[in-house]
Amino acid sequence: MAEVAAKVDELAPFPVKEQLPGIAYCLTSPPPWPEAVLLGFQNYLVMLGTTVLIPTILVQQMGGGHEEKARVIQTILFVAGINTLLQSWLGTRLPVVIGGSFTYILPTASIILSERFADIVDPYERFVHTMRAIQGALIAASSFQIIAGFCGVWRISIRFLSPLAAVPIVTFAGLGLFNFGFPIAAKCVEIGLPALLLFVVLSQYVPPAISQRRLIFDRFSVIFTVSIIWLSAHILTVSGAYKHSSPTTQFSCRTDRAGLIGASPWIRIPYPFQWGAPTFNVGDAFAMMAASFASCVEACSTGAMVAASRLSSSTFVPPSVFSRGVGWQGVGKFGSLIASIPLPLAAALNCVLFGYVAAAGLGFLQFCNLNSLRTLFVLGFSLFFGLSIPEYFKEFHAVSGYGPFNDIVDVIFSSPATVAAMVAYFLDSTLLRTDAETRTDRGWQWWEKFRSFKTDTRSEEFYSLPFNLDKFFPSV
Repeated sequence: MAEVAAKVDELAPFPVKEQLPGIAYCLTSPPPWPEAVLLGFQNYLVMLGTTVLIPTILVQQMGGGHEEKARVIQTILFVAGINTLLQSWLGTRLPVVIGGSFTYILPTASIILSERFADIVDPYERFVHTMRAIQGALIAASSFQIIAGFCGVWRISIRFLSPLAAVPIVTFAGLGLFNFGFPIAAKCVEIGLPALLLFVVLSQYVPPAISQRRLIFDRFSVIFTVSIIWLSAHILTVSGAYKHSSPTTQFSCRTDRAGLIGASPWIRIPYPFQWGAPTFNVGDAFAMMAASFASCVEACSTGAMVAASRLSSSTFVPPSVFSRGVGWQGVGKFGSLIASIPLPLAAALNCVLFGYVAAAGLGFLQFCNLNSLRTLFVLGFSLFFGLSIPEYFKEFHAVSGYGPFNDIVDVIFSSPATVAAMVAYFLDSTLLRTDAETRTDRGWQWWEKFRSFKTDTRSEEFYSLPFNLDKFFPSV
């Protein structure tokens, strides 16, 4: 009988875990300050890829040169720090870094290519006028997030979110950036591929093989990888290894970033309207609002927050806190020095770290009944259309040079995470909703107890605003 019982235990499924086990530091037990500073610096290095890549793509098209590119990068880093601080203290208080989003590239490119700037001959003057138009559109977009967040609109939608609908949102928050992973890392194979292999070895293979000091490699593998590969890339650069290479290779491999360091002063404090007063255009504003909605769904907001709460061993974030976080979303030479990290190195890190985000999304399937045909339909249909519809918009734009509709529609349906989220959310909220088994199949019961902010004392203690500021925000 004992042998039969043992075999039955071996075949038993793994138990459902509301919180991710095996996490050394979770929301209610942060690391000591010295270690927290180093871990925070690692997050800074991880977000660097998007921070540098977005201005690199856009500034040159706007008419700006090396100095303007360095100035934009420093400004983004400075503002990202302020936004992250506000999110950590007054927003969701989750360990997330608020940075740039690729979702905004399409409406920004539309502003850059606008006919009203075509007659400006001087490149710098065209850059200034374009930047002022982009700032005006971003101000309008931020107002959308502020209203949706602090007025509680986003809270209402989150109240109907189930683990089943969260799977495509979080999964595509990671997988949606797959084209910014290995394709960019492979543009400089001698940097990107060693960085990817070294990161995997240091983070996954070295810790189990070393009994002492294993936590050093486990927790600080990003810093080790960046330091070693960055130093190697710098040695190759100063030794003239890329002196006669093609411009594309030099751009991807060199650490001097084509004059970024030399173009920036030692001390520069970004300030509001440093390029002049913003200009406003109705079409630009609505297109940027559409991008703002898409970013609220995918990696910059809901998807990132759900993934962060899971990977930090937290419970489900209350809807009011989600809404508060959306509302709050609306340095010198050092920035240029860090920006000299080759993009293939940052892309190599994304291959692993965004994979974790995608895996966190798939982890929510443990709360769902995968033997239910309804669950399989909602999951498969949303994942397929999350890939298929954005691919249609991408191919149409590649052939015609413009999207099939206007910028507002094109921005929303070009985002895999946004499309998958809308499809999954609609189907999961409407299909067989009155069926008694549906609530259990979609995993609703696991998060239902956390939808009321006061039901969990740990959530109440952590997610509450400091300094008794809750009374100022109705959505809380």
